[in-house]
Amino acid sequence: MLASDTPLRNEVLCLATIRLDEFSDGIVIYFQTEQQRVNAYTLASALVSFADAAKAANRSINPGFEIEIVVEALASGSFRTRVNAVYSGAGNLFSAESLRAVVLSVIASFIFEMIHPPSQPVNVIIETDQVIIDRGKDRIIVPRNVYVASQEAKANPQFTAAISQTASTIAADPDLTGLSFAPSIDSPAPQVFITKESLQAYLPNVSEDEPFQRTILETCDLQIVKAILERSDRKWEFRWRGVKISAPVLDQSFYSNFFAHRITIAPGDELQVRMKITQRRQPESTIFTNVGYEVVEVLRHSPKMAQLEIGSGSN
Repeated sequence: MLASDTPLRNEVLCLATIRLDEFSDGIVIYFQTEQQRVNAYTLASALVSFADAAKAANRSINPGFEIEIVVEALASGSFRTRVNAVYSGAGNLFSAESLRAVVLSVIASFIFEMIHPPSQPVNVIIETDQVIIDRGKDRIIVPRNVYVASQEAKANPQFTAAISQTASTIAADPDLTGLSFAPSIDSPAPQVFITKESLQAYLPNVSEDEPFQRTILETCDLQIVKAILERSDRKWEFRWRGVKISAPVLDQSFYSNFFAHRITIAPGDELQVRMKITQRRQPESTIFTNVGYEVVEVLRHSPKMAQLEIGSGSN
């Protein structure tokens, strides 16, 4: 790594340049393909793992704020998906001035810096207001605050695991040849791409000794679809990230509060929980898919009526 405060020179010598200072906290994910479409499983898996990376990065750089990733548009040429970050305060503990709305640019910065062919060394030049990442004939120009935030996110293993999941999903699709980012849905095709070979080189080698199943703990917001109001291993039904899932609630203190009438439960209520997720690795791949869920701790209960009252106003 080379640190420098000298002005940026010789940018014209680079064959391809991308400037992350042109990005906002909406970003276009550019899937390079000769097709005018993309496999639905690839798209869904890539977006979920991208959202997981955003949530993990946000926990590192914006404690006290929550983030939701929403898909705003799809377009061809090759295939583009615009996603946007929506932030909200958690418990009004922090002021909006402390929010760093850079999470999606942080992901792009990390991917451009970390995912490259082993034969292509990376040179990082740190200047006063920007960081220049030279990678072979590619140059990525990153705002200094975005680069600093990417180094904070890099220390979070959940962030790097989610990036690996995104890379693995794209590398496994035979119709995709690369990945890049653009500032808007109608931007010209990016000059700098992460090739499939780079994505494959970034991923760890899968050996037969590695487990095909694992469990992770994650803090989740679940909406109740069907409740089982008795102490048992029977599965409740929830909506999580727009998908219906089934999971038993194993938190006995939660049931104690319910039977003591300290809380009431109804469909549409929301629970913030610690959920154990069982994942299974696909054969000859680093991709893990969710196969089972258990709610091990209920952190917060939000009645549906209370949510409506907070959001309503006099007309």
